Amino acid sequence: MIPGAIDCDIHPALPGLKALYPYLPEIWRDLFQDQAMHELVSNSYPPAAPLAFRPGSQPGNGSQAAQLADLRSQALDTWGTGLAICNCLYGVQLVFNEDLAAAIARAINDWLARELLDHEPRLRASIVVAPQNPGLAAEEIERCAEDRRFVQVLMLVMGDMPLGRRFYWPIYAAAERHGLPIGVHAGSSYHNPTTPTGWPSYHSEEYVNQAQAFQTQLGSLVCEGVFKKFPSLRVVLIESGVTWLPATLWRLAKFWRGLRREVPWVDRTPAELVREHVRLTLQPFDAPPRPEQFERLWEHLGSDEWLLFSTDYPHRQFDGDSPLPPGLSPAAMQKILIDNARATYPRLVEAIP
Repeated sequence: MIPGAIDCDIHPALPGLKALYPYLPEIWRDLFQDQAMHELVSNSYPPAAPLAFRPGSQPGNGSQAAQLADLRSQALDTWGTGLAICNCLYGVQLVFNEDLAAAIARAINDWLARELLDHEPRLRASIVVAPQNPGLAAEEIERCAEDRRFVQVLMLVMGDMPLGRRFYWPIYAAAERHGLPIGVHAGSSYHNPTTPTGWPSYHSEEYVNQAQAFQTQLGSLVCEGVFKKFPSLRVVLIESGVTWLPATLWRLAKFWRGLRREVPWVDRTPAELVREHVRLTLQPFDAPPRPEQFERLWEHLGSDEWLLFSTDYPHRQFDGDSPLPPGLSPAAMQKILIDNARATYPRLVEAIP
């Protein structure tokens, strides 16, 4: 590892819904209490599943003090991390009440700022938004963008419609205006089946199908003209895997050449657009373990700027102590661990007082 690595995906766990009460208006606190509202926890990572935690990384006693101590010792100190981006996965996307979802997203962002960012200078965060109402989501981006410790806007890969649809464009407009990438993270609102042919029976099926969802969203972003409309926007695919990308781009380009009249705004090859606008986090890294095979994948990607270092702490995505694939050259390590993230997230190069 190179000291000062930038971890682009760690997951602080909200201790519970009541942790948001200090950051919620009284009307919503009363609603939660009167209706005995339960925790907004999705099934993306069942708490008892082996993938949910690396050995020894379970949160301490559930208190926020223990949470922050765990982040420091296990997510930052272990790998000599210089900066880490907190992606808080709490089920705001599950809520059908748009105003309630927006209020919860706002409270989560305030909780992140006050309970984590204020106490650990190595932490940065993604802005949690409720995409059910893009207008309200854009307002939340505008509000949080004033805090330069927020470096990205967080969305999930499976929602109510493809992410390229114009319905979501107010979110992208606000993000581009503030130089914030859109982080598309594995996960679902669970309003629709998580496979193209219906609901799966097992978590293993759903987890594997996340990669297919990323392929779908990448095609949507390209074909709907998001990168034409928002030429400065960056999209980071988080926990998407990596090896599917070359074949997907080949197939997308093949059909684009034959059907390009229906998408005249796609005026460059999909590979060119994706190479300019899209990045992927490292974990879970699904390439073969031998260095020469990784080098071949690197050649297929056609660039050394695609990959961003991530550990996905505390989730178990790799065995052993190193989150990096074996056999990386010093130059490749420098790009993956530091340089690519600094180029992707403009706010990471700023000094935060």
